[in-house]
Amino acid sequence: MKIVAVNVEKFHYRSKIVRDSEGHGHPGPEQDAVQSLLTIKTDDGASGSYFGAIETGTVEHIVAPVLVGEDPFYRERIWHALKERQRLNLSALPDRVLTAVDLALWDLAGRVLGQPVHRLLGAARDKVPAYASTMVGDDLQGGLDTPEAYARFALACKERGYPAFKLHTWQPPLPGAPSVKRDLAACAAVREALGPDVPLMLDPFHYYSRLEALELARGLEGLHFLWMEEPMDEHSMSSFVWLCEQTSLPICGPETAEGKMYTRAEWIKAGACDMVRGGVGDVGGITPLVKVAHLAEAFGMHMEVHGGGVGNLHVLCAMATPGLYYERGLLHPFVDYDAPLPWLNESVDPMDDEGYVHVSPKPGLGMDINFDYISDNRVGNRELSLRV
Repeated sequence: MKIVAVNVEKFHYRSKIVRDSEGHGHPGPEQDAVQSLLTIKTDDGASGSYFGAIETGTVEHIVAPVLVGEDPFYRERIWHALKERQRLNLSALPDRVLTAVDLALWDLAGRVLGQPVHRLLGAARDKVPAYASTMVGDDLQGGLDTPEAYARFALACKERGYPAFKLHTWQPPLPGAPSVKRDLAACAAVREALGPDVPLMLDPFHYYSRLEALELARGLEGLHFLWMEEPMDEHSMSSFVWLCEQTSLPICGPETAEGKMYTRAEWIKAGACDMVRGGVGDVGGITPLVKVAHLAEAFGMHMEVHGGGVGNLHVLCAMATPGLYYERGLLHPFVDYDAPLPWLNESVDPMDDEGYVHVSPKPGLGMDINFDYISDNRVGNRELSLRV
């Protein structure tokens, strides 16, 4: 079996999420947006797919020359070959491209073998508890505009079945943000609304100073929060070592720091985190994320997965011990998260009334793709093939 084609299909869809000048998502007026589907095909008709921000030029000049002619089951070799090409092509070959390729290859393998990916990884469970993960704060009336609004939304999420809740608080360019005082007010309001036993987490502004981060941590200690993420620039690992030494609040990281599993190993060794953070999009796919999970397990640490999606869900279901929750969101009072994306026939992370997200038992990643929708809304199609 050899890879003979890499296919990128771009298609339009209507989105009700807008981005502010800092890149944060908020509910907004419906607008046109573009998504991409990467599909890898073999000489015997097998294929695997994944969605992501993939440019045809990157596929043509960097990805396809590595993939075409390769055995698709040699995922480790392919991943390392692409990772090494990042050194001179980082702007064109970010980790999200490695993620799309790696997940498409895992999808292909599962489809060929007739098994869901988490079973190929070594299944430990078929469902995981989810926490409600909010969008960042806003100034929308009835949205997430006040501490009391967060409290009301937390109660609604509890009613929906979520066993835990995480706040993303106010960020620039919103006037008055960032504010440690306002962040703690929102956290206190949620704690009061949900009571003492519901696990709570905070993901605040990511560039607070050391003293501001410590003020946050001390406040969250008193509110009995489960963890805090990325309150400072993660390039300053020593700042996180300092913070962990100053507070009893568990610090979860790194989240966005470059370096894949290598960076996470350095953070563990340095004592810069109490819980390890990683997601397929942060490290470049399922292949490296499994390494992070095993690294955390070897040190007796939890690995908390960053973000939702099928890749993260399959890895969580293959982790026997570390990994408390699936991050479901980003959620907002004005957004119906349970509705499937328009290019999918069903949600990739359905949650029951008890707060458990169930991984698909279907072969591969288990995505039920609406190919008719993609075809009807196609922007362009570019297939790169080599006959072997």
